[in-house]
Amino acid sequence: MVNSTPPPDEWGHDAGMGDITRIHPDRRPSREPEPLWREVLGRRLRDTRRRRGARLVDVAARAGVSPQYLSEIERGRKEPSSEMIAAVCGALNIELGRLLGGISADLSRRGEPRTGGVTLMAA
Repeated sequence: MVNSTPPPDEWGHDAGMGDITRIHPDRRPSREPEPLWREVLGRRLRDTRRRRGARLVDVAARAGVSPQYLSEIERGRKEPSSEMIAAVCGALNIELGRLLGGISADLSRRGEPRTGGVTLMAA
């Protein structure tokens, strides 16, 4: 009987079934990963709400959603429907187009150096 198991790689790992073979083990990402759209949306909504001095529970009530759901949207954990985004915009008294323009600008500037603040990343 012939042994069909491949020999260990240069690190001593067996390359059996289910193992991950590294094609370019030395290659590292050249830049930080692009943020998810829902993360940028949430950050924009939270920044707008805080600048206006509005409480999350009050904005949630005006939008017709629970405070927990609005918090998840602001943290980039939920992907809200267009109707939900419009309801939150109405509760914040901002135009949907203005919000979307800001998100577009944020995504366009993602390659520029950051001046501080929190960076959200997808897991």
